[in-house]
Amino acid sequence: MNRTLALLLALCCLSTPTHALPNDPQLAAQNYVLYDSTSQQMLVEHNANARIAPASLTKLMTAYVVLGAIEQGKLSLSKNLSPTAYALRLQNEETRMFLEVGKPVKVDELLNGLMVQSANDAARVLAEAVANHEIAFADLMNAQAKRLGLINTHFANATGVEEALHYSSARDLALLSAALIHDFPEAYRRYAQREFKYNGINQLNRNRLLWLDPFVDGLQTAHTDGTGFSLVSSALRDKRRLIAVVLGTDKENLRSTESQRLLNHGYKEFELSLLYRADQAVSTLRLWKGTEHQVQVGFREDRYITLPIGARAQLRAKLETKQPLLAPALAGQTVGTLHLHLNGTPFLDLPVVVLESVPLANVFSRGVDAIRLFFQ
Repeated sequence: MNRTLALLLALCCLSTPTHALPNDPQLAAQNYVLYDSTSQQMLVEHNANARIAPASLTKLMTAYVVLGAIEQGKLSLSKNLSPTAYALRLQNEETRMFLEVGKPVKVDELLNGLMVQSANDAARVLAEAVANHEIAFADLMNAQAKRLGLINTHFANATGVEEALHYSSARDLALLSAALIHDFPEAYRRYAQREFKYNGINQLNRNRLLWLDPFVDGLQTAHTDGTGFSLVSSALRDKRRLIAVVLGTDKENLRSTESQRLLNHGYKEFELSLLYRADQAVSTLRLWKGTEHQVQVGFREDRYITLPIGARAQLRAKLETKQPLLAPALAGQTVGTLHLHLNGTPFLDLPVVVLESVPLANVFSRGVDAIRLFFQ
């Protein structure tokens, strides 16, 4: 059976004004999303799950896999790599850091080429260093995509060169970007570099928002004749990080201006609100056959939500749990869902977990609870 607990997060009186969700901005782009990485909420979505050719946005996953290999000790920033002719082959017109066959280059410089210049040659050299071949590296990319829950993403190469089974979506690219920022915060700072010089050639970062908005610190641009101009950008203002994905604008300057509109919309129309502290009990539930008869449930980390500005008073919540709840109850085990409603409309569902483990009771205590459950 289901047990539903009504939890009032705020009291409101009849004079309290209601706040509807802000109207989404209409951008001159084929696909776009706005994601709040702190609350893990999509604030704006337009054709968010449509599969598109990601082009150079692919290199977000390339960077993610390479940085993971460095963290695992499989590569070091100081290691010299010798580019192969295969890695440096030209595939149509592509961005390069102008590596030379056989000329040693440090992983540190290759990362700058990948993350600042969006260099295809750097991506292929790093892919070979991690997995010996770009095709094997693509398998690693797909394994990470599956782990991150990117359901509309599949990679066939490390650079974004168009292939039939190479695709992603605006929503997946936002989730990937959030994971990259969260898991590799130090390395992420490279995306904020405005320029990088290698082999006597100085190249500028193509993300023009780095010059236009002091709060923007990443991430990646892309362009193909088929899909147009795209930009994944991220900004940090007042400790709030938003990620904007804008795909398929007709002109290069539009990807910047439309991304700026989307970010400004998020900061102007929404605010971040602390719902529960880490390990703060949302509720105490009856537990059967355990050494304790009750168990507290909540969130293991501070749980923030993003709301329209001034809408906190209209928020209501119901905690739904599956009953009976039987021991053992393990810390972190999902035991229910907190359903949030705004102005009486479903707004957000959040999983709640056991805060402290409770083991099985002895045979006698379990037997007593079994009898009590039978008569319930």
